[in-house]
Amino acid sequence: MLRPLLAAAILAPSLALASGGGGSSAPKPSETTQTCTGGKVWDKKTKSCVDPQHSFLSDDELYQAVREFAYFGDLAHAQSALSAMSDQDEDRVLTYWGFTYRKLGEIDRGMAYYRAALTTNPANILARSYMGQALVEQGDLQGARHQLLKIREFNGKGTWAETALYNSITTGQTYSY
Repeated sequence: MLRPLLAAAILAPSLALASGGGGSSAPKPSETTQTCTGGKVWDKKTKSCVDPQHSFLSDDELYQAVREFAYFGDLAHAQSALSAMSDQDEDRVLTYWGFTYRKLGEIDRGMAYYRAALTTNPANILARSYMGQALVEQGDLQGARHQLLKIREFNGKGTWAETALYNSITTGQTYSY
């Protein structure tokens, strides 16, 4: 009984973390989600909303839009921004494809993307956390615990990825970010 409470206490400050890799806080609402509509992304240079497919935004700018769309539950537009990124084999891109497909209910497709992300970068603790949460959703606690151990093995102790997966294993609840 104490372990789930401890996990929740540890996790509470981390709940603001978004699903993005490397982000230490949730993406703040920007012009992308406050001004733009229809999946367009704010371009700081032109100070306008642009279609990610026909823009000159960098992959890092598109990735921030992906994180923001995903955080606010706009998975279709997150996928649109993802598809505009130039390196579709990059592990952060593969991780987010996995996340969006899983959250859209396409678990097997999401898991395939997580596996691809981990093939590209076995130390991708975010992919491991999301994969572990998917395993919790499927009732495979042994597989989820394996991912938790791998996160710790790759120096992920104390990160959002570790805490979120630990809490998911102990409570059965997963996260939508």
